Amino acid sequence: MPPSRPLTVDELAELFEGHTRFVEKLAEHPDPLASAQAVIAELTQDEKLEALDAHPAIGAKTLSARSAAEQGGDDDPATLAELERLNAEYEQRFGFRFVVFVNRRPKSEIVPILRERLERTRDEELDTAVQELVAIAEDRWRRS
Repeated sequence: MPPSRPLTVDELAELFEGHTRFVEKLAEHPDPLASAQAVIAELTQDEKLEALDAHPAIGAKTLSARSAAEQGGDDDPATLAELERLNAEYEQRFGFRFVVFVNRRPKSEIVPILRERLERTRDEELDTAVQELVAIAEDRWRRS
């Protein structure tokens, strides 16, 4: 990971896909990514939902440059259709966006993960999704 240093709100907003209250609170810390777990513990549910919903859906047609690179070019129409269907089911069930650390895996490998996560409770999934969001940001920072 690059040397620890304060990150600006704009840098954090790029890593987390949006200028959210979570990002604002992280920016108050000298080493925001190292402080992420402590900040998450203090977030309200609404703040967690805001952070998750700022992130693009897996397989979305419109993505940031970082998300597009991470999600790769696995554009099989059947896979994309299944992701779209499962994303809609997930958002209907949990009330927030599905977030997963893709780690450059093809979209076809994400489909079974999404199916499995649909079986969880809302509380389990909210905790997992926020942790995945932090893993994505940490990976982006390491690669910057």
